[in-house]
Amino acid sequence: MLSTLYIENIAVIEKTNIEFSKGLNVLTGETGAGKSIIIDSINAVTGHRTSKDIIRTGSESAFVSVTFTCVDSNILKKAEEMGFKSDDGTLILSRELSLNGRSVCRINDRPTTVTTLKELGINLINIHGQHESLELMQSDSHINYIDNFADIAKEKEDYYTSYKELCKIKKQLNENGGDRDKRLYEIDLLTFQVNEIDNASLVAGEDEELANEKKLLQNSEKIRTYLDKAKSVLSGYSVSDGACNLVDEASTNLIKASNFYEEAEDISNRLSDLSYTLSDISTEIDDLIDNLEFDPSRLEEIEQRLDEIYKLKRKYGNTIEEILEFRDNASTRLDNLLNYDKNMAQLKERYNNLLDKAVKKAENLTNLRQKAGEEFSARVQKEMSFLDMPNVRIFVSMEETPLTSTGKDKVEILISANPGETPKPVSKIASGGELSRMMLAIKTVLSASDIVDTLIFDEVDTGISGKASRKVGLKLKEVSKNRQVICVTHQVQIASLGDSHHLIRKNVKDGRTFTDVVTLDHNGRVDELSRIMGGIEITESTRKLAEEMLSENN
Repeated sequence: MLSTLYIENIAVIEKTNIEFSKGLNVLTGETGAGKSIIIDSINAVTGHRTSKDIIRTGSESAFVSVTFTCVDSNILKKAEEMGFKSDDGTLILSRELSLNGRSVCRINDRPTTVTTLKELGINLINIHGQHESLELMQSDSHINYIDNFADIAKEKEDYYTSYKELCKIKKQLNENGGDRDKRLYEIDLLTFQVNEIDNASLVAGEDEELANEKKLLQNSEKIRTYLDKAKSVLSGYSVSDGACNLVDEASTNLIKASNFYEEAEDISNRLSDLSYTLSDISTEIDDLIDNLEFDPSRLEEIEQRLDEIYKLKRKYGNTIEEILEFRDNASTRLDNLLNYDKNMAQLKERYNNLLDKAVKKAENLTNLRQKAGEEFSARVQKEMSFLDMPNVRIFVSMEETPLTSTGKDKVEILISANPGETPKPVSKIASGGELSRMMLAIKTVLSASDIVDTLIFDEVDTGISGKASRKVGLKLKEVSKNRQVICVTHQVQIASLGDSHHLIRKNVKDGRTFTDVVTLDHNGRVDELSRIMGGIEITESTRKLAEEMLSENN
């Protein structure tokens, strides 16, 4: 579960630390106090796209961290596979945002990426906001609800593998099935390209070796001059001794001195060794000079070869390796075209066999969806009935389509809000309050198979009040028995049901706005519930009613 949320320099929040508990956690506050900032911060630290504009004015960076404790063993295993081990079942995610656009992410104090944060975050927390209710208006998203409920991820992946291969073969058939003139033109072009590369007899790394040899030949005169000078320094000029003779002379004199002064013997021996080394080096320089040749014809040959390679690079790739790879691909394509009839027959046979398999797998998905759709609609309908919509009827409509990446089904959830009404698309008849309750009902039904321990509902009470919001609160309370629920709400009927209550409050100091979050005790909760009910004036009667609601619900 989410134990701690720490926020620093996000929008109007300078610094705050929120500790959440098990069960139902509610967050309330006046409009504009910063409740959305809490959600934005959690989104940021769980890897969602975030703008640098949320960094507090006047700050260079912002920081968010979340601590999850008692994490599910499957999630811990996944984290360990990703390189983040936890010995006590705790995972700490953090993200620092900078004005320059850089983002520093960590998991258990080890550096990571935003993508990894998101990959792990979706297993730790689910946020259900108003935008998700609007997703119900988009029928394309409905198939995901049914598939999640049916738990057919493995079957979908198996089908998708066949579908991808089917699309690949279909593309090859389309490419190979062009008109005859185009095919003959491509055969001529590929033949020329393959022959041109083959005739060049390229060898990987050849261009680098030739460039080095060219450099050597172009500078051979300079090299000879430098070697001659080095040789003269060691062997001596016509008017002076070289280093070899001078060192040998110094060594001889030290040997003589060692007859009378023993301390000179060691230096003499070292100079003697150096004399031999210098003599060897002088001989090696002679060899280098002897081996150094300048052949103008070889230089011209190298330049012609490099020019040939350069022209091939302009046509077929930046390196010899890429040119050879192009040649292999062109040769394969040419072989396919030359053996057009045979290859087309084989491709068509493969396509038809794979099409049969894909259709069968798609039909299996259809059967699983039909079965799940009946149970799904019944359970969602039951939940919505509890949420003060007793007359609603839910139907899952399925129409056959050509094969797509998800199968051959168009799935849409239909709703009849009142007795006798024909089921219609959600987008045609559902109000804001009905959408909110329908989404909560769907999330409640789907949560049974969800491994995520923390669910966040951001103003799920939009468009409802009174008895309906009471029912929503009771449903959230029920869900919180098996997992942690955090709910941002404006409704006293929901806030009074919380196991813990956090107040988001805004203050203005020295012309700047500051928001902080405090965990309320019993008296604080009475004051906040009274504010929600009473507005500007808080009377004794509202305080008494708040006391009664807390006593009744806890």
